[in-house]
Amino acid sequence: MMNRFEGPGSGEAKIRYLDADFQVLSPGAFVRCAVTGTPIPIDELKYWSVARQEAYVDAAASLKRELECR
Repeated sequence: MMNRFEGPGSGEAKIRYLDADFQVLSPGAFVRCAVTGTPIPIDELKYWSVARQEAYVDAAASLKRELECR
């Protein structure tokens, strides 16, 4: 039995982040949080920055990056 990080398309996806949506450029099972490096399964991806084209594991990571970039 494979887990979600094994098998074809199981690596890191390449994503283009859009307003309220995203486009998968290269298939994969997850993306990495730009702040923590934590893998985020594609089906659980909720936080990202269109301007910075980065994903975040949660709202706290998103806020941390926003404050760092000001």
